[in-house]
Amino acid sequence: MPHAVQAFEPPPGLRHRHVQSLLAGWPWRQRWLGPRAAGLLAASRDEIVDCGAGVRLLGHFSAQPAESRGLAILLHGWEGSAAASYVLSVGGLLHDAGFEIFRLNFRDHGETFALNEELFHSCRIDEVVGALAAITARHPAKRTFVVGHSLGGNFALRAAARAPAAGIALTKVVAICPVLRPASTMRALEDGLWIYRSYFLRRWRRSLLAKAACFPGLYDFGDLRRFPTLTETTEFFATRYARFPDLDSYLNGYAITGDALARLAVPAKIIAAADDPVIPIADLDDLAASQALTVEVFPHGGHCAFLEDYRLRSWVDRAVLAELEAAE
Repeated sequence: MPHAVQAFEPPPGLRHRHVQSLLAGWPWRQRWLGPRAAGLLAASRDEIVDCGAGVRLLGHFSAQPAESRGLAILLHGWEGSAAASYVLSVGGLLHDAGFEIFRLNFRDHGETFALNEELFHSCRIDEVVGALAAITARHPAKRTFVVGHSLGGNFALRAAARAPAAGIALTKVVAICPVLRPASTMRALEDGLWIYRSYFLRRWRRSLLAKAACFPGLYDFGDLRRFPTLTETTEFFATRYARFPDLDSYLNGYAITGDALARLAVPAKIIAAADDPVIPIADLDDLAASQALTVEVFPHGGHCAFLEDYRLRSWVDRAVLAELEAAE
């Protein structure tokens, strides 16, 4: 029977947005999530996905020993990976519930720096659509879902808008706290609690240096600390290496506000938190109206957290499972 999920209401000690967001990424939490992901990881097999135009991405496919209830393709957030705690948590639950799982790494994520010469940037939607086409052709299923967190939710919704034209049959998309208007998220990171800004700068610099080490003849970024903010770093790489004329052109290029989702035909659900410290919730008002899109906003939850108890289990995992089961 489909799982019944009540509205998210965390205990008092877990209601603050920073408590939610920071505990969700706490290293100890990933250890506690180990048992949930055991079946998923035991069945996992690495696969290289040909996305077209010479682009290759690494993914991990977990089959079912018996008949599958469908295929769920999971997309992680920026500077995350297919092994991120939130991916393993929801993937483990869905796999145990009978779904096949494909965890896809974006370009230059999940230690895949050597797979492609050019750098990752968030406007590379064509290769993600190509990846979905290749994955669904290789692993045909009676129902196919895409689940994305943060930037992965942004990619999931953009890919869903393009899926029919690409011949990709998607049953439903679920986006958790997706990036809406990148310029707003950039401001939130720059002006908000320093921990988030420091985290992304540190992770991004590490990734860029790893990329340069794989292709020393192509990249020599120098001392990346000369760019003390995310805005300056993004502007440099967007204009210098991604060939955008300016920062605004790049940020607007992957926004899903305005008319970006106006032709969305695949059923899609956004689950968001009003207290998200990274994604300004007011930007939801600027989404194009679509009969295919539903939005659910909760007062608490932080960024992709939705921790429902002091064992740090995420309510949103069960909410995703309920969305997939409702499509059966």
